[in-house]
Amino acid sequence: MKIKGLRWYIISLVCLATIINYIDRSALSIMWPAIESDLGMTEEDYAWIINIFTVFYAIGKFVSGPLYDKIGTKLGFVVSIFFWSLASVLHFFARGVTSLGIFRGVLGVAEAGNWPGAVKNNAEWFPIKERAIAQGLFNAGAAIGSIVAAPTISTLFEGYGWRVTFVIAGVLGFIWIIPWLLVNKKQPKDHPWITDEEKDHILQREPDYAVESTEDKTIGLMKILQHKEAWGVLATRFFIEPIWWLFVFWMPIYLNTEYGFSVKEIGYSAWFPYVGAALGSIAGGWAAKVFMAKKSVDKARKRVVAIGAAIIFLGIVSAILFAKSAEVFLGFVFIVLFGFQFVISNLQTIPSDLLSGKSVGSLAGLGGAIGAVSVMIMNWLIPVITKESYTPAFIILAVLAPLCVISLNLLIKEIKPIA
Repeated sequence: MKIKGLRWYIISLVCLATIINYIDRSALSIMWPAIESDLGMTEEDYAWIINIFTVFYAIGKFVSGPLYDKIGTKLGFVVSIFFWSLASVLHFFARGVTSLGIFRGVLGVAEAGNWPGAVKNNAEWFPIKERAIAQGLFNAGAAIGSIVAAPTISTLFEGYGWRVTFVIAGVLGFIWIIPWLLVNKKQPKDHPWITDEEKDHILQREPDYAVESTEDKTIGLMKILQHKEAWGVLATRFFIEPIWWLFVFWMPIYLNTEYGFSVKEIGYSAWFPYVGAALGSIAGGWAAKVFMAKKSVDKARKRVVAIGAAIIFLGIVSAILFAKSAEVFLGFVFIVLFGFQFVISNLQTIPSDLLSGKSVGSLAGLGGAIGAVSVMIMNWLIPVITKESYTPAFIILAVLAPLCVISLNLLIKEIKPIA
């Protein structure tokens, strides 16, 4: 049996895994007003809990990259989604800050593997000019997951309460493993269902770019970090990541504290900005492909990142100046998240532009870990700097976008394979 366009079925499953990933992680913030009341916790407790998640998420990014390089994307995704689904189910037994923090920690370390795994998967299944599109489709899963999560979680909460809602969310991941093992049998060069045309298309060699082979050796992280370009990857991820995560972690809390939204109201309104994120994911990948038709990979990626950063900056500044109601605020967040996903699809692809073989996952994972560290710093700051207003937090986010562009251009003079 041969399947035309097999690579698109593979990336669709990765996208679906990402949707499940975001349903699982978003459930806490969406239901927090009820969980906070039920377990007698505070907003400071919430900051501790999400930082436990973020710390273990950073650790997970660091270890999952080499793990995926060692056992491959097929088994890597199985390990990741099995343990994060198990962690979601365990939330049923939470009794306070300690137990909830432990379960969030397990969730974080397991969910982290989804990102370096996707970068490595796309390097295996897509030629370089299609990777930003594939990464955009994958990242659209994060946005779609957030869109779906808000109304789904709030509806399940209304019917079953927060404990059973976590269990239902976790079961989705266990179900996903079945089609993944059935469809992703082998890599493209050995897959029994792939057509010869698609195999040639995926494995095509382009100037200065080499496809991965089973003979490629893993380059150690210390050797990777001897190159300034690797530090460019880390710096861009450090500056850009808090922009996304502030809204994922804190927007439901903001809507509750600033506008008095209930869990149900959060569920039926917080999804809207993520439509912008989904559109930005697709648009960023498409723009990269269009620019690459006329320009080098380096110029195409940097142009897309600059455009997206400008959109982020303008969206945040506009929110600070003009967001006088919840509806207007959500409209500006729509713009900000569009810009973020426009950028991130290309930033996440850069490790596969710089490295070939079994080291892509390692650099991608380390980049994600560094990004998680900056998110953790931001999470610590939020309860401190937002006692009177969220404006200081928004100003910090506005500054981070141009810093990302500057670090990309200073540290990576040209996006191309490093020796």
